[in-house]
Parts: sequence; C-alpha cells; structure tokens
Amino acid sequence: MFKTMMNAWRTPEVRKKLLYTLLLIVVFRFGCFISVPGVNIFTLEEQMANSTNTALGLINTISGGAFSRLSVFAMSITPYITAQIVIQLLGIVIPSLGNLIKEGGEEGRIKVNMYQKLLTLVLASVQGLGIFLSYRNSGIFMDTGFMGGFLTVASIVAGTSFLIWLGEQITNKGIGNGISMLIFVNIISQLPSSISSIYGHLFGSGSFSTQGLITALAVIAGSLLLVAAVVWIQNAERRIPVQYAKKVVGRKMVGAQNTHIPLKLVMAGVMPIIFASSFMTFPAMIIQIFNKEIATATGFWAEVYKLSIATSTTQVGPGYTIANALIYLLLILGFTYFYTYTMFNPAEISSTIKRNGGFIPGIRAGKPTSDYLSSVISKITLVGGLFLAVIAIIPMAARFTGLNLAFGGTSILIIVGVALETLQQLESQLVTRHYKGFLQK
Repeated sequence: MFKTMMNAWRTPEVRKKLLYTLLLIVVFRFGCFISVPGVNIFTLEEQMANSTNTALGLINTISGGAFSRLSVFAMSITPYITAQIVIQLLGIVIPSLGNLIKEGGEEGRIKVNMYQKLLTLVLASVQGLGIFLSYRNSGIFMDTGFMGGFLTVASIVAGTSFLIWLGEQITNKGIGNGISMLIFVNIISQLPSSISSIYGHLFGSGSFSTQGLITALAVIAGSLLLVAAVVWIQNAERRIPVQYAKKVVGRKMVGAQNTHIPLKLVMAGVMPIIFASSFMTFPAMIIQIFNKEIATATGFWAEVYKLSIATSTTQVGPGYTIANALIYLLLILGFTYFYTYTMFNPAEISSTIKRNGGFIPGIRAGKPTSDYLSSVISKITLVGGLFLAVIAIIPMAARFTGLNLAFGGTSILIIVGVALETLQQLESQLVTRHYKGFLQK
C-alpha cells in the first residue's frame, strides 16, 4: 500500500487528483464545525454533554460529530443514501422506473440521479424540521419561531446539497468514490475520541489500571482481528468457470476461451447495515418529535422507543437489546439479498452467456444455468449477510464493557471497503500510465 501511494505521488496526473481530493476533504471537514444560524453554542455543548439521546449514534459517527455540533453538515449524506435506497425500492414497484434504472443507459442514469437528488432535498427538509422541533424547547435555538425553523431547515438542506456536489467532484476529478470518501473521512476523524476512551480505561482513576490494560489490549486485538476478517471477506469471491466454444468472427476462427464469473461474497457492501440501522432508529426519531419525555414515559410508544434505541445504547433492558438484535439481523439479511439481486440478475447473465456461445461446465445452457447461478448466489449471499449482521451486532455487545469506541464493526467495514476501493483506483491510474503498482514486481 505504501509503495502504491509513493508511486501515485510521483505521477504528476495522479498527484494532481490526490491534491484536489485532499483540498475538498479539508473544505468538507471545515464545514463540519460551522453550526446552523441562530444556535447558542454554549447551550448546545451543555445539552449534548448531558443528552441521553443515542438514537442517532450512527448518524453522528457518519457525520464525523457534525450532528452533535448541529453543523450545516449535521445529516451528512445520509439523506442521499436513503434516497438511493428508496429509488431502488420504487424501481421494483414501478416498472417504468425499474426499466429506466436497468436499461436506461446514460440518459436513464442522469434521470435517476435527478430523482435521487430531488428526493434527497425532501428527506433533508424533513430531517432538518425534525431536528428543529426536537430541540426547539431546549434553549439551543435563539429564535424558536418560523424564521428560526426556516433557517435551520434551509441550512441543513444547503449543507446536504453541498456535500452531494463535493462527492461528485471527488468522483469525477479526484480519487475514489466521493460519497464513500466523505463517510470514510468522518469515521477516521473519530480516532482521537477512541484513543481517549482507551486512555481513560488505563488511567481513568488517576492511576494505572491493570484491568483497564487488559480491556485495552483485548479491544486492540479484537479490532485487528476484525480488520483482518473484513479484508478477507471483502476480497473473497466465488469464481464460476465459463467456457466458450470456437466460432467464426468475420473471416477468422476464434478459438475456445476459458473464463470465469467472479461473485463477491458481500456484493452489497455496507449499505444493508446503514439502511437497517436507519430503519431501526427512525421510530425513535419520530416519537421524540411528538413526545419530549418519552424516555421516562410508559405505555406502547415507550416500549417501541426503547426497542428502537437498543441499537445504540445499554440504558434499556437486555430483553430490548436481544429483540432489537434479532430484528436488526433479519433486516440486514433481507436488505443484503435485495441489494445483491438488484446488482446481479442470474437470468440476464445466463442469457448473455448463451447468446455468446458459452456454457458452465456440467450445466446446460438456458434455464438450468440461471437456476444454478441463483442457487450459488443465494448461498454466498446468506454467508455474506450473516457476516454483515455479526459485524453490526458486535458493537451492541461491546457497549456492555463500558467502551464507547467510534470504530465499531460497521465503521471498520466502511473504512476497509473504501480503502481497498481507493487503492484499486490508484493502481488502475498507475497502470494506465505505464507505472508499476504493488501487484507487479
């Protein structure tokens, strides 16, 4: 990895892209510290220090702490991610939209992107309004009237729109996927708080703690093992062999060809975890808007609230945590299958293989090939979905140790995935310019 970075820095074209990406990242992180207009900073710090609202823990991590500062980037790019998911779901329900997503080409991609951005503005407006209503009576906002609410919602919508633009600029003119890169940087920014948490376990009482040392070593060792497991899973793939018979192309006879279909173990990446987490915490967000004292209330909605926040806190009973973990696991598995079959269509792949005169050894062309691919993809998706579920649930169990680390399983999965993707893009940039990468010696 170090050799790849050094080679990239020595390449003028790639170095220019790297510097441009770093510049945009600096601008982005600077904006994370700019609060929305009309916020009392001192009251905000006091409220956030004493807050027991943990329903938005993942959003605060993804936003790099911008949510706890009520920054213009408070919602980060979560509205855009949610919009993408909603558009994909609507593509199943609405045939015309589904055809536009799958077969629309460049023009269709532009239209779908426009729909996603419009939906993002709507979602950002709703979430901005929810933030204002939730904290209106807490003394954080100097103006709790219409104008104060309008400025808050407009600032959050503008911040989210600017982040989408930044992400597109990084994707088109920089290095890496822009949206993923923004999330990556935000999570990395939480590293000092994680180190501080470990230090607190070592010297929290003013003197060295042997128990704290054991806990810290266990956390470090567990994190390293988790990183190794994520790297292995991210790179794991099932290769389906495909053979092509000889055929005449023009006046030439093209010889038989042996190739394979690479099926990633986790095609959906971290998206199922993000969407499942948003789905689980959404009830708590809505309930808190209408009932500020829900944390101490009783009744049906209080039970729903406790079940909803069990993803991010240990302040509820173990029964809520277990029930939340089971629902969380099922949601992650469901969304993993949904995303995988959205990206990989066995019938379409089978038709393409048959049309080009290919076949899978031992499997007849046509429907048997489609059934075989469906069977394989179903099995590896189950393994990948269970892995994602375990990664997501581990931090829920780790919280009972008293540690509040930013680098949970989800964070590590995002960091490793983005890092591997960025390195692959750097290697591709170097290869196209006839430079040797770390895969060539």
